[in-house]
Amino acid sequence: MADTLVTLFRPVGTAELELIEASGWRAFPPRLPEQPIFYPVTNEDYARQIARNWNVRYNDDRRGYVTAFDVRIEVANSYERKIVGGREHEELWVPAEELEAFNAAIVGPIRLIASYSE
Repeated sequence: MADTLVTLFRPVGTAELELIEASGWRAFPPRLPEQPIFYPVTNEDYARQIARNWNVRYNDDRRGYVTAFDVRIEVANSYERKIVGGREHEELWVPAEELEAFNAAIVGPIRLIASYSE
């Protein structure tokens, strides 16, 4: 029986994108000490909004990217979901210390689906 998958999205800057690429498009890099939560988002529009309106504005190179990836639904459902604005602003909150296990639940490659720049 095939795994049931859900597609999640992650807006990233250039440095994080390069680390994802270095992993063979298989994993997100460990969080920095000041980043206790890894938060993929549950819809593409919200991810694009963050990449366009936050990453482009605040990253030194003025670039933002959107990645998409599939994860087993039972793994996604094991993490807390947070609404951080309107109902479309839904994030999955994965504790940084659980990111390696979360990465192991990714099925297939992480995909680059959008890029933005000034």
